[in-house]
Amino acid sequence: MTIPLDLPEAHSVHAPQHPAAAVDDAELTEKTVFGFWLYLMSDVVLFATLFAVYAVVCRSYAGGPTGRELFDLGFVLAETGVLLLSSVTFGFVTLAAQENRKQAVFLWMAVTFVVGAVFIAMELYEFNHLIEEGAGPSRSAFLSAYFALVGTHGLHVFTGLLWMIAMIVQLARDGLTAAVHRRLGLLGLFWHFLDVIWIVVFTEVYLIGVL
Repeated sequence: MTIPLDLPEAHSVHAPQHPAAAVDDAELTEKTVFGFWLYLMSDVVLFATLFAVYAVVCRSYAGGPTGRELFDLGFVLAETGVLLLSSVTFGFVTLAAQENRKQAVFLWMAVTFVVGAVFIAMELYEFNHLIEEGAGPSRSAFLSAYFALVGTHGLHVFTGLLWMIAMIVQLARDGLTAAVHRRLGLLGLFWHFLDVIWIVVFTEVYLIGVL
């Protein structure tokens, strides 16, 4: 006598995703993106405050060196080119993710990480050079505001690099899942946002500072 076995879990392995699950995932994505935009708006407020403080005290040299004496515009242009290049390479990360090309995402994420690390190294070199010349953050209100503004941006870039490491680990472990796609999209927003902030930094701090 044969006893039929009812194994619903065995049949569900090959069953398509329930529509409710897809709806839940879409709602999660929408809420996550909305929350991240709120975070970016708080960062806009933070940088706007730092820009405002810098604009007020940028001529308060306390008898110390001015921006024209300190800033090497050629070096900063190279620094700016490096950061903008990292934005382009992250664009290739996004394109590869949209086409579900895992190895290409790995490659372009690694390239973006290296380029971003070069930017951080250049910024640290610049800070160290200024401090060695006696132009540290305690020298004047101008330099305090400068280090606070540029250093805050650099800290954000460093955070983005840590985020890239986390994404590389998740990509290797899980592949291009819906969650990884969502997080890559948020990382892209964050990284391009930092490029926009740096363009304002370059204009207000360096370009105007050497005039």
